[in-house]
Amino acid sequence: MREKVNKETHESAYYRSLTRNMVLIVLVVSMMPLVLISGTLRYYFNVYYQEKVIEHLNVLVKKHKQNIDNFLNLKLTELRVLSRSFPFEQLLDEAFLKESLQVLQDEYGKSFVDLGIVDNRGIQVAYAGPFSLKEVDYSKADWFKKAMERENFISDVFPGMRGLPHFIVTTRINYRGSDWILRATVDFEAFNALVESIRIGTTGFAFILNRKGEFQTKPRYEILASKGPYMNLLAGDKILIDEITFLEMTNDYGTETIYVMAPLKNGEWILAYQQDSGDAYAVIQRARWFSIIISILGLAAIVFASILMARRMVRRIAEADQQKEMMNEQVIEAGKLASLGELAAGIAHEINNPVAIMVEEAGWMEDLLKEEETLQESENLDEFKRALNQIRVQGRRCKEITHKCKVLRGRQTRL
Repeated sequence: MREKVNKETHESAYYRSLTRNMVLIVLVVSMMPLVLISGTLRYYFNVYYQEKVIEHLNVLVKKHKQNIDNFLNLKLTELRVLSRSFPFEQLLDEAFLKESLQVLQDEYGKSFVDLGIVDNRGIQVAYAGPFSLKEVDYSKADWFKKAMERENFISDVFPGMRGLPHFIVTTRINYRGSDWILRATVDFEAFNALVESIRIGTTGFAFILNRKGEFQTKPRYEILASKGPYMNLLAGDKILIDEITFLEMTNDYGTETIYVMAPLKNGEWILAYQQDSGDAYAVIQRARWFSIIISILGLAAIVFASILMARRMVRRIAEADQQKEMMNEQVIEAGKLASLGELAAGIAHEINNPVAIMVEEAGWMEDLLKEEETLQESENLDEFKRALNQIRVQGRRCKEITHKCKVLRGRQTRL
Protein backbone atom coordinates (compact mmCIF):
# COMPACT_ATOMS: atom_id res chain seq x y z
CA MET A 1 0.00 0.00 0.00
CA ARG A 2 2.82 2.38 0.93
CA GLU A 3 4.68 1.57 -2.30
CA LYS A 4 1.56 2.38 -4.31
CA VAL A 5 1.18 5.75 -2.53
CA ASN A 6 4.86 6.57 -3.11
CA LYS A 7 4.54 5.63 -6.77
CA GLU A 8 1.48 7.87 -7.23
CA THR A 9 3.27 10.77 -5.46
CA HIS A 10 6.32 10.34 -7.69
CA GLU A 11 4.21 10.28 -10.84
CA SER A 12 2.27 13.39 -9.74
CA ALA A 13 5.55 15.30 -9.15
CA TYR A 14 6.87 14.10 -12.52
CA TYR A 15 3.81 15.32 -14.41
CA ARG A 16 3.87 18.69 -12.59
CA SER A 17 7.52 19.12 -13.50
CA LEU A 18 6.77 18.14 -17.10
CA THR A 19 3.93 20.67 -17.26
CA ARG A 20 6.12 23.43 -15.85
CA ASN A 21 8.96 22.71 -18.28
CA MET A 22 6.59 22.67 -21.26
CA VAL A 23 5.08 26.02 -20.18
CA LEU A 24 8.53 27.56 -19.82
CA ILE A 25 9.64 26.31 -23.24
CA VAL A 26 6.50 27.63 -24.92
CA LEU A 27 6.88 31.00 -23.16
CA VAL A 28 10.52 31.38 -24.16
CA VAL A 29 9.89 30.34 -27.77
CA SER A 30 6.81 32.58 -28.04
CA MET A 31 8.14 35.63 -26.21
CA MET A 32 11.53 35.89 -27.93
CA PRO A 33 10.10 36.98 -31.33
CA LEU A 34 7.57 39.23 -29.57
CA VAL A 35 10.27 40.93 -27.51
CA LEU A 36 12.61 41.33 -30.48
CA ILE A 37 9.91 42.67 -32.80
CA SER A 38 8.36 45.02 -30.23
CA GLY A 39 11.79 46.27 -29.13
CA THR A 40 12.88 46.92 -32.71
CA LEU A 41 9.61 48.69 -33.57
CA ARG A 42 9.78 50.81 -30.41
CA TYR A 43 13.38 51.80 -31.16
CA TYR A 44 12.69 52.85 -34.74
CA PHE A 45 9.43 54.57 -33.76
CA ASN A 46 11.24 56.55 -31.04
CA VAL A 47 14.02 57.55 -33.42
CA TYR A 48 11.57 58.49 -36.18
CA TYR A 49 9.27 60.47 -33.88
CA GLN A 50 12.16 62.31 -32.22
CA GLU A 51 13.50 63.27 -35.62
CA LYS A 52 10.02 64.39 -36.60
CA VAL A 53 9.69 66.53 -33.43
CA ILE A 54 13.12 68.08 -33.99
CA GLU A 55 12.35 68.83 -37.62
CA HIS A 56 8.95 70.29 -36.71
CA LEU A 57 10.44 72.55 -34.03
CA ASN A 58 13.22 73.69 -36.34
CA VAL A 59 10.70 74.55 -39.06
CA LEU A 60 8.42 76.27 -36.55
CA VAL A 61 11.18 78.41 -35.03
CA LYS A 62 12.59 79.24 -38.45
CA LYS A 63 9.16 80.29 -39.68
CA HIS A 64 8.57 82.56 -36.66
CA LYS A 65 12.10 83.92 -36.95
CA GLN A 66 11.26 84.98 -40.51
CA ASN A 67 7.93 86.44 -39.37
CA ILE A 68 9.55 88.47 -36.59
CA ASP A 69 12.41 89.67 -38.80
CA ASN A 70 9.88 90.60 -41.48
CA PHE A 71 7.84 92.53 -38.90
CA LEU A 72 10.89 94.49 -37.76
CA ASN A 73 12.10 95.14 -41.30
CA LEU A 74 8.60 96.16 -42.35
CA LYS A 75 8.39 98.78 -39.59
CA LEU A 76 11.81 100.05 -40.54
CA THR A 77 10.89 100.16 -44.23
CA GLU A 78 7.66 102.02 -43.53
CA LEU A 79 9.62 104.63 -41.58
CA ARG A 80 12.22 104.95 -44.33
CA VAL A 81 9.51 105.37 -46.97
CA LEU A 82 8.02 108.18 -44.91
CA SER A 83 11.40 109.90 -44.55
CA ARG A 84 12.09 109.75 -48.30
CA SER A 85 8.60 110.52 -49.56
CA PHE A 86 8.32 114.05 -48.19
CA PRO A 87 10.62 117.02 -47.80
CA PHE A 88 12.26 117.22 -44.41
CA GLU A 89 10.66 120.63 -43.77
CA GLN A 90 7.27 118.96 -43.94
CA LEU A 91 8.34 116.31 -41.41
CA LEU A 92 9.30 119.06 -38.99
CA ASP A 93 5.71 120.30 -39.10
CA GLU A 94 3.93 118.60 -36.17
CA ALA A 95 0.54 118.82 -37.88
CA PHE A 96 1.94 116.95 -40.89
CA LEU A 97 3.70 114.50 -38.54
CA LYS A 98 0.41 113.76 -36.76
CA GLU A 99 -1.32 113.30 -40.09
CA SER A 100 1.45 110.91 -41.21
CA LEU A 101 1.12 108.92 -37.96
CA GLN A 102 -2.62 108.64 -38.51
CA VAL A 103 -2.09 107.40 -42.07
CA LEU A 104 0.42 104.77 -40.86
CA GLN A 105 -1.98 103.61 -38.16
CA ASP A 106 -4.88 103.45 -40.61
CA GLU A 107 -2.87 101.54 -43.20
CA TYR A 108 -0.78 99.25 -40.98
CA GLY A 109 -2.70 98.99 -37.75
CA LYS A 110 -1.75 100.36 -34.35
CA SER A 111 1.80 98.98 -34.45
CA PHE A 112 3.20 102.56 -34.58
CA VAL A 113 2.57 104.40 -31.29
CA ASP A 114 4.19 107.75 -32.08
CA LEU A 115 6.60 109.59 -34.38
CA GLY A 116 9.32 112.12 -33.58
CA ILE A 117 12.16 114.16 -35.08
CA VAL A 118 15.36 114.32 -33.00
CA ASP A 119 18.21 116.68 -33.86
CA ASN A 120 21.91 115.88 -33.57
CA ARG A 121 21.94 117.14 -29.98
CA GLY A 122 19.39 114.52 -28.93
CA ILE A 123 16.51 116.99 -28.54
CA GLN A 124 13.14 115.90 -29.92
CA VAL A 125 12.08 118.95 -31.89
CA ALA A 126 8.84 117.56 -33.32
CA TYR A 127 6.51 114.93 -31.89
CA ALA A 128 3.21 113.23 -32.78
CA GLY A 129 1.71 110.79 -30.33
CA PRO A 130 -0.22 110.26 -27.10
CA PHE A 131 2.57 111.47 -24.78
CA SER A 132 4.08 114.87 -24.08
CA LEU A 133 7.57 114.20 -25.34
CA LYS A 134 8.44 117.33 -27.28
CA GLU A 135 11.76 118.89 -26.29
CA VAL A 136 12.72 115.70 -24.48
CA ASP A 137 16.49 115.22 -24.30
CA TYR A 138 17.67 111.84 -25.57
CA SER A 139 21.32 112.70 -25.78
CA LYS A 140 22.26 110.29 -23.02
CA ALA A 141 19.98 107.49 -24.22
CA ASP A 142 21.83 104.46 -25.50
CA TRP A 143 19.52 104.09 -28.47
CA PHE A 144 20.21 107.66 -29.63
CA LYS A 145 23.97 107.14 -29.63
CA LYS A 146 23.64 104.00 -31.72
CA ALA A 147 21.05 105.58 -34.03
CA MET A 148 23.46 108.41 -34.83
CA GLU A 149 26.06 105.85 -35.88
CA ARG A 150 23.78 103.87 -38.23
CA GLU A 151 21.57 104.80 -41.12
CA ASN A 152 18.82 102.53 -39.82
CA PHE A 153 18.49 101.20 -36.29
CA ILE A 154 16.19 99.06 -34.15
CA SER A 155 16.69 99.44 -30.41
CA ASP A 156 16.32 96.90 -27.62
CA VAL A 157 13.15 96.86 -25.55
CA PHE A 158 13.36 99.30 -22.64
CA PRO A 159 10.89 101.11 -20.35
CA GLY A 160 12.20 104.64 -21.14
CA MET A 161 10.61 107.82 -19.82
CA ARG A 162 7.08 106.48 -20.19
CA GLY A 163 7.76 103.52 -17.89
CA LEU A 164 6.30 101.05 -20.36
CA PRO A 165 8.26 98.44 -22.33
CA HIS A 166 8.74 99.49 -25.93
CA PHE A 167 11.39 99.70 -28.61
CA ILE A 168 12.26 102.27 -31.23
CA VAL A 169 13.01 102.13 -34.94
CA THR A 170 14.97 105.00 -36.44
CA THR A 171 16.28 106.22 -39.77
CA ARG A 172 18.94 108.89 -40.12
CA ILE A 173 18.30 111.91 -42.36
CA ASN A 174 20.97 114.35 -43.48
CA TYR A 175 19.54 117.85 -43.81
CA ARG A 176 21.70 120.90 -44.55
CA GLY A 177 24.86 119.12 -43.41
CA SER A 178 23.42 117.94 -40.10
CA ASP A 179 22.16 114.49 -39.11
CA TRP A 180 18.59 114.18 -37.86
CA ILE A 181 16.74 111.15 -36.55
CA LEU A 182 13.21 110.18 -37.56
CA ARG A 183 12.08 107.82 -34.83
CA ALA A 184 8.95 105.77 -34.22
CA THR A 185 7.84 103.76 -31.22
CA VAL A 186 6.55 100.29 -32.05
CA ASP A 187 3.68 98.87 -30.00
CA PHE A 188 5.21 96.30 -27.67
CA GLU A 189 2.01 94.26 -27.30
CA ALA A 190 1.72 93.73 -31.05
CA PHE A 191 5.35 92.66 -31.20
CA ASN A 192 5.05 90.45 -28.12
CA ALA A 193 1.98 88.69 -29.57
CA LEU A 194 4.13 87.39 -32.44
CA VAL A 195 6.31 85.54 -29.94
CA GLU A 196 3.59 84.46 -27.52
CA SER A 197 1.83 82.66 -30.37
CA ILE A 198 4.67 80.12 -30.42
CA ARG A 199 3.19 77.59 -28.02
CA ILE A 200 3.15 73.82 -28.34
CA GLY A 201 1.82 71.36 -25.80
CA THR A 202 1.56 72.42 -22.17
CA THR A 203 5.16 73.54 -21.57
CA GLY A 204 6.36 74.88 -24.93
CA PHE A 205 6.87 78.65 -25.13
CA ALA A 206 9.19 81.18 -26.74
CA PHE A 207 10.81 84.50 -25.85
CA ILE A 208 13.46 86.88 -27.16
CA LEU A 209 16.74 87.83 -25.50
CA ASN A 210 19.37 90.38 -26.40
CA ARG A 211 23.12 89.88 -26.19
CA LYS A 212 23.10 90.79 -22.50
CA GLY A 213 20.51 88.12 -21.71
CA GLU A 214 17.77 90.71 -21.18
CA PHE A 215 14.21 89.81 -22.16
CA GLN A 216 12.83 91.59 -25.20
CA THR A 217 9.40 89.97 -24.73
CA LYS A 218 7.35 88.78 -21.79
CA PRO A 219 8.45 85.25 -20.80
CA ARG A 220 5.75 82.75 -20.02
CA TYR A 221 7.54 81.69 -16.85
CA GLU A 222 10.14 83.21 -14.60
CA ILE A 223 13.42 82.29 -16.30
CA LEU A 224 16.93 83.02 -15.18
CA ALA A 225 18.32 83.86 -18.57
CA SER A 226 21.87 84.08 -17.24
CA LYS A 227 21.76 80.37 -16.42
CA GLY A 228 20.10 79.21 -19.61
CA PRO A 229 22.03 77.39 -22.34
CA TYR A 230 21.18 80.22 -24.74
CA MET A 231 23.66 82.43 -22.93
CA ASN A 232 26.46 80.21 -24.25
CA LEU A 233 25.20 80.94 -27.75
CA LEU A 234 24.87 84.66 -27.11
CA ALA A 235 28.39 84.93 -25.73
CA GLY A 236 31.02 86.07 -28.23
CA ASP A 237 30.40 85.70 -31.96
CA LYS A 238 28.89 82.21 -32.00
CA ILE A 239 25.58 83.21 -33.54
CA LEU A 240 25.24 82.47 -37.24
CA ILE A 241 22.61 84.51 -39.03
CA ASP A 242 20.75 81.64 -40.69
CA GLU A 243 21.53 78.83 -38.25
CA ILE A 244 18.93 77.07 -36.08
CA THR A 245 20.48 75.63 -32.92
CA PHE A 246 18.89 72.61 -31.25
CA LEU A 247 19.87 71.41 -27.79
CA GLU A 248 18.43 68.82 -25.42
CA MET A 249 19.73 68.89 -21.88
CA THR A 250 18.77 68.97 -18.21
CA ASN A 251 17.78 72.41 -16.90
CA ASP A 252 18.53 73.88 -13.48
CA TYR A 253 15.48 72.10 -12.00
CA GLY A 254 16.54 68.63 -13.17
CA THR A 255 14.03 68.43 -16.04
CA GLU A 256 15.03 67.23 -19.49
CA THR A 257 14.37 70.22 -21.73
CA ILE A 258 14.49 70.96 -25.45
CA TYR A 259 16.00 74.29 -26.53
CA VAL A 260 15.68 75.68 -30.06
CA MET A 261 17.37 78.99 -30.81
CA ALA A 262 17.47 81.25 -33.86
CA PRO A 263 19.18 84.64 -34.33
CA LEU A 264 17.13 87.80 -34.93
CA LYS A 265 18.02 91.30 -36.01
CA ASN A 266 21.35 90.24 -37.56
CA GLY A 267 22.36 88.32 -34.44
CA GLU A 268 21.66 91.09 -31.92
CA TRP A 269 18.67 89.17 -30.54
CA ILE A 270 17.95 85.50 -30.18
CA LEU A 271 14.58 83.80 -30.49
CA ALA A 272 14.61 81.07 -27.82
CA TYR A 273 12.06 78.27 -27.67
CA GLN A 274 12.00 75.69 -24.92
CA GLN A 275 9.79 72.76 -24.00
CA ASP A 276 9.99 69.85 -21.58
CA SER A 277 11.17 66.73 -23.39
CA GLY A 278 8.42 64.71 -21.73
CA ASP A 279 5.82 67.07 -23.18
CA ALA A 280 7.42 67.13 -26.63
CA TYR A 281 7.68 63.35 -26.74
CA ALA A 282 4.33 62.70 -25.06
CA VAL A 283 3.22 60.56 -28.00
CA ILE A 284 6.25 58.33 -27.46
CA GLN A 285 5.34 57.96 -23.80
CA ARG A 286 1.74 57.08 -24.68
CA ALA A 287 2.93 54.63 -27.32
CA ARG A 288 5.33 53.12 -24.77
CA TRP A 289 2.57 52.58 -22.22
CA PHE A 290 0.28 51.24 -24.93
CA SER A 291 2.95 48.77 -26.06
CA ILE A 292 3.54 47.71 -22.45
CA ILE A 293 -0.18 47.06 -21.97
CA ILE A 294 -0.35 45.13 -25.24
CA SER A 295 2.74 43.13 -24.24
CA ILE A 296 1.25 42.30 -20.84
CA LEU A 297 -2.03 41.20 -22.41
CA GLY A 298 -0.15 39.18 -25.02
CA LEU A 299 2.01 37.60 -22.33
CA ALA A 300 -1.08 36.72 -20.29
CA ALA A 301 -2.71 35.15 -23.36
CA ILE A 302 0.46 33.19 -24.15
CA VAL A 303 0.76 32.01 -20.53
CA PHE A 304 -2.88 30.94 -20.46
CA ALA A 305 -2.62 29.16 -23.82
CA SER A 306 0.68 27.48 -22.92
CA ILE A 307 -0.66 26.23 -19.57
CA LEU A 308 -3.82 24.92 -21.24
CA MET A 309 -1.86 23.22 -24.02
CA ALA A 310 0.74 21.81 -21.62
CA ARG A 311 -1.94 20.37 -19.35
CA ARG A 312 -3.70 18.71 -22.29
CA MET A 313 -0.47 17.24 -23.59
CA VAL A 314 0.60 16.02 -20.16
CA ARG A 315 -2.87 14.53 -19.64
CA ARG A 316 -2.52 12.61 -22.89
CA ILE A 317 0.98 11.52 -21.92
CA ALA A 318 -0.36 10.32 -18.57
CA GLU A 319 -3.15 8.40 -20.30
CA ALA A 320 -0.63 6.86 -22.70
CA ASP A 321 1.59 5.90 -19.74
CA GLN A 322 -1.39 4.26 -18.00
CA GLN A 323 -2.28 2.33 -21.15
CA LYS A 324 1.33 1.27 -21.52
CA GLU A 325 1.42 0.12 -17.90
CA MET A 326 -1.81 -1.84 -18.41
CA MET A 327 -0.40 -3.47 -21.55
CA ASN A 328 2.78 -4.34 -19.65
CA GLU A 329 0.68 -5.98 -16.92
CA GLN A 330 -1.29 -7.88 -19.56
CA VAL A 331 1.93 -9.05 -21.18
CA ILE A 332 3.19 -10.22 -17.79
CA GLU A 333 -0.09 -12.04 -17.10
CA ALA A 334 0.00 -13.58 -20.57
CA GLY A 335 3.54 -14.75 -19.90
CA LYS A 336 2.45 -16.27 -16.65
CA LEU A 337 -0.46 -18.03 -18.35
CA ALA A 338 1.86 -19.22 -21.12
CA SER A 339 4.24 -20.64 -18.55
CA LEU A 340 1.33 -22.27 -16.78
CA GLY A 341 0.09 -23.69 -20.11
CA GLU A 342 3.50 -25.09 -20.89
CA LEU A 343 3.61 -26.63 -17.42
CA ALA A 344 0.12 -28.08 -17.84
CA ALA A 345 1.05 -29.43 -21.28
CA GLY A 346 4.12 -31.07 -19.82
CA ILE A 347 2.12 -32.60 -17.00
CA ALA A 348 -0.54 -33.74 -19.44
CA HIS A 349 2.13 -35.39 -21.55
CA GLU A 350 3.57 -37.12 -18.54
CA ILE A 351 0.11 -38.26 -17.42
CA ASN A 352 -0.92 -39.52 -20.85
CA ASN A 353 1.82 -42.15 -20.91
CA PRO A 354 0.89 -44.03 -17.70
CA VAL A 355 -2.83 -43.54 -18.39
CA ALA A 356 -2.40 -45.12 -21.83
CA ILE A 357 -0.53 -48.02 -20.28
CA MET A 358 -3.25 -48.42 -17.65
CA VAL A 359 -5.97 -48.47 -20.35
CA GLU A 360 -4.00 -50.97 -22.40
CA GLU A 361 -3.43 -53.17 -19.37
CA ALA A 362 -7.15 -53.00 -18.55
CA GLY A 363 -7.93 -54.17 -22.07
CA TRP A 364 -5.40 -56.94 -21.81
CA MET A 365 -6.90 -58.10 -18.48
CA GLU A 366 -10.36 -58.08 -20.08
CA ASP A 367 -9.05 -60.27 -22.86
CA LEU A 368 -7.63 -62.67 -20.24
CA LEU A 369 -11.00 -62.84 -18.49
CA LYS A 370 -12.62 -63.87 -21.75
CA GLU A 371 -9.99 -66.58 -22.47
CA GLU A 372 -9.77 -68.21 -19.01
CA GLU A 373 -12.76 -70.52 -18.38
CA THR A 374 -11.93 -70.74 -14.71
CA LEU A 375 -12.23 -66.97 -14.40
CA GLN A 376 -15.53 -67.07 -16.33
CA GLU A 377 -17.04 -69.21 -13.60
CA SER A 378 -15.70 -67.06 -10.79
CA GLU A 379 -18.25 -65.39 -8.61
CA ASN A 380 -16.18 -62.12 -8.83
CA LEU A 381 -16.35 -61.96 -12.62
CA ASP A 382 -18.83 -59.10 -12.65
CA GLU A 383 -16.75 -57.18 -10.15
CA PHE A 384 -13.66 -57.69 -12.37
CA LYS A 385 -15.53 -56.44 -15.43
CA ARG A 386 -16.86 -53.43 -13.53
CA ALA A 387 -13.38 -52.53 -12.29
CA LEU A 388 -11.86 -52.87 -15.76
CA ASN A 389 -14.64 -50.74 -17.27
CA GLN A 390 -14.07 -48.12 -14.57
CA ILE A 391 -10.36 -48.05 -15.42
CA ARG A 392 -11.18 -47.45 -19.12
CA VAL A 393 -13.70 -44.69 -18.26
CA GLN A 394 -11.33 -42.87 -15.95
CA GLY A 395 -8.54 -43.25 -18.48
CA ARG A 396 -10.69 -41.57 -21.12
CA ARG A 397 -11.46 -38.75 -18.66
CA CYS A 398 -7.76 -38.25 -18.06
CA LYS A 399 -7.16 -38.05 -21.83
CA GLU A 400 -9.94 -35.49 -22.19
CA ILE A 401 -8.44 -33.36 -19.41
CA THR A 402 -4.93 -33.45 -20.94
CA HIS A 403 -6.42 -32.68 -24.35
CA LYS A 404 -8.13 -29.55 -22.98
CA CYS A 405 -4.79 -28.42 -21.50
CA LYS A 406 -3.13 -28.76 -24.92
CA VAL A 407 -5.93 -26.78 -26.60
CA LEU A 408 -5.61 -23.99 -24.01
CA ARG A 409 -1.83 -23.81 -24.51
CA GLY A 410 -2.35 -23.58 -28.28
CA ARG A 411 -4.71 -20.62 -27.88
CA GLN A 412 -2.25 -18.82 -25.57
CA THR A 413 0.52 -19.41 -28.08
CA ARG A 414 -1.55 -17.82 -30.85
CA LEU A 415 -2.30 -14.82 -28.61
